[in-house]
Amino acid sequence: MSNYKQAFIDFAIERKVLCFGEFKTKAGRLSPYFFNAGLFNDGDSLHQLGQFYAKAILAAGLPFDMLFGPAYKGIPLVSAIAIALAETGRNYPFCFNRKETKDHGEGGIQVGAPLTGRVLIVDDVISAGTSVRESVDLITGAKAQPCGVVIALDRMERGTRMLSAVQEVTETHGIPVISIITLDDLMDYLLHHDTLRSHLDAVTHYRQRYGSR
Repeated sequence: MSNYKQAFIDFAIERKVLCFGEFKTKAGRLSPYFFNAGLFNDGDSLHQLGQFYAKAILAAGLPFDMLFGPAYKGIPLVSAIAIALAETGRNYPFCFNRKETKDHGEGGIQVGAPLTGRVLIVDDVISAGTSVRESVDLITGAKAQPCGVVIALDRMERGTRMLSAVQEVTETHGIPVISIITLDDLMDYLLHHDTLRSHLDAVTHYRQRYGSR
């Protein structure tokens, strides 16, 4: 596992974004872990989070021309990621959308740089894929090209079919999904972490029961 992946898991546990126990998911499943990116809610956390996203993006080597953050969670994310990439000498334009079209001032539904070229969508996780679908529609409607999605965690958990939400996005829209970490990364981390290894059996069982193919 890459050093930045291990460091991200350390960071998520330290900030209590990643917790272990028994948690009921939206799908009604009892999960042995819970990831709440909304708890990266101060300046230092957001700064570090942007840097982890930037490392994952650069490691993937996916060519893109700009960043897009869907409202609302994607707004601080896309800002932090753009800053983190600029700190590495890679200055990308970014934009985000409003939930409702503004009918005064500059108007419209987009804020920031015009959507153009190859657009990388940023989000925290992919659950039902609704946010990605809306983002793809917005980007293609502006005659730009969605080229990928980057998220913090890929739960690798199937939805209504055998595919995971991430796999369904790739299948439906024909674009790759980059993640800082996957559930497999988390399991590898637990295997090599003395104080947390006790959670590995429960996570492994959950992966076997609900994991995607």
